[in-house]
Amino acid sequence: MVRAIEWIDAAADSHIRLIDQTRLPAEEVFLEVTNVDLLIDAIQRLAVRGAPALGAAGGYGVALALHEAARENWSEEQLSAAITAIADARPTAVNLAWGANRVAEFRAEGFDRCLTEARAIAAEDEAANRELSRLGADWLLARVGDRPLRAVTHCNTGALATTAWGTAYGILHELHERGKLELVYVDETRPLLQGTRLTSWELQQDGIPHLVEVDGAASSTILRGLVDFAVIGADRITANGDTANKVGSVALALACARKGIPFVVAAPYSTVDEATATGDEIEIEERGDEEVLAFGGAQVATPGVRAFNPAFDVTPHDIISAIVTERGVVEPAATAQPLFGG
Repeated sequence: MVRAIEWIDAAADSHIRLIDQTRLPAEEVFLEVTNVDLLIDAIQRLAVRGAPALGAAGGYGVALALHEAARENWSEEQLSAAITAIADARPTAVNLAWGANRVAEFRAEGFDRCLTEARAIAAEDEAANRELSRLGADWLLARVGDRPLRAVTHCNTGALATTAWGTAYGILHELHERGKLELVYVDETRPLLQGTRLTSWELQQDGIPHLVEVDGAASSTILRGLVDFAVIGADRITANGDTANKVGSVALALACARKGIPFVVAAPYSTVDEATATGDEIEIEERGDEEVLAFGGAQVATPGVRAFNPAFDVTPHDIISAIVTERGVVEPAATAQPLFGG
């Protein structure tokens, strides 16, 4: 199984190793991240991405910051600034700051204690992914029917987006292992093509039948009756069950609601932000124009044109059939508020 992120204990210099997801599927290249600046760059340019993987990156990042602080004789102020910069590197994904803050609580106990906590985050994530995958598959088979199912998914939620196994992808993988998955429609996921480049790559590695479709086809695929359910991940889940995920997700939810088929969100419980009441309060990251106006390094828009490039959208809870975490399944569309916390 591919590991998107792991800590390498090296005699010369311990560090974080990432698979550079910007290079997939053409090349499998690993990044040896030896300092905080390199980690922040990797996070911001999406060499590492996906809410659970970012949680691990936040945790390992604190250990890396302590390691660098000792090597470079940083002051406490410099160390605090580095940890804050890691936590704030991408604002919408709650897991990044969660992982960094969880490990930072132990900074006074030193590097070894922080690294132990970061490794615990990674181990817990893999266990959570496998449990939520089991729960999600059980829920779908009970709701839709105990037969091979057809699915549509958006963005990438597999091992590349986590520490291992996957979230929404993990449910697909679980169904496949049970012989209950017929076909997956994979949204290309513009503008950075995480579906085409990453999800399709993982599905091919796992021998799961699939078709890649343009994002604009997804709603029609659902309304034409070509799929039995949609399943996506989440970068933040608010207390009332609103979810933020890669832009384009809400279109699937609306089509599923119209068709009357399940729209499922899968994520570890660390993605739940109990302090944020609704999706209206989520800060939506806006990324650079070049991601939209250029393709393969070539400019495709008229010079001087600007782009609107939100990285995420918010799906309201009342059109979400189920939110699956390792703690269980809740059904937001049929449940009184709030779902989490309170």
